[in-house]
Amino acid sequence: MLLQRILTRKNSLSGVQYRDEPAIFAWELMNEPRCLSDVSGQTLQAWITEMAQFLKSIDGNHLLTVGHEGFYGPTTPEKFEVNPGDWAQALGVDFMHNSAIEAIDFASVHAYPDSWVPDKELDGKLGYFSRWVKSHIEDGEQVLKKPVLFTEFGLSSLCKDYEASHRDLLLKTMYDKIYESAKEGGAGAGAMVWQFVLEGMEEYGDEFSIIPWQRQSTYNRIIEQSCRLQILRRTEGEEKQSLSAACASL
Repeated sequence: MLLQRILTRKNSLSGVQYRDEPAIFAWELMNEPRCLSDVSGQTLQAWITEMAQFLKSIDGNHLLTVGHEGFYGPTTPEKFEVNPGDWAQALGVDFMHNSAIEAIDFASVHAYPDSWVPDKELDGKLGYFSRWVKSHIEDGEQVLKKPVLFTEFGLSSLCKDYEASHRDLLLKTMYDKIYESAKEGGAGAGAMVWQFVLEGMEEYGDEFSIIPWQRQSTYNRIIEQSCRLQILRRTEGEEKQSLSAACASL
């Protein structure tokens, strides 16, 4: 089976099998899974359950997530109002049901407000984005009892009236929500922008791509978030003070 071959493949540099590779943080079963042929969500639920158990039988060292966009499905109709539209609950996915599977270690969520609510102005998109993030963090804390990691989020440069400063606002909205949760020991585990690229690699990017250090305010926002989350984890006063000084200098 292909999955088994991947997990037991040896890293060509270290000689370590991927299932034992410490450089790997986690696996996701599929990027943005959907099953339009079964809107009840049962087909996808059965597949995730089977594949998660199989993966864990081979690799018990790494965390596992679904790769979910985060759309609410049939088991939580009271959450439909949080979805970006009626179309989202007809994709055969069910965020809460899928993420509750025992072998799934943390919930994954994506967020693309410009694609999902394209008719809203920037303030409306950011408002929706904020509610989306808040809702899923609350799900992790109150129901799933699992961390929630926003594994993709971004703002397209092709949006009407796009300005680079809009991305800074999106980053601030996400990062503040994550920090507020982490500060209280909540489920907000982190967030990863889609996507960072290096100079000269732009052809491999898309309209969401960011070269952080090309815009100082964006770069500062990212570094500041990393810094203040590290501060929460520090226990020794001197280390905390050192990190605090580093953050204050941004």
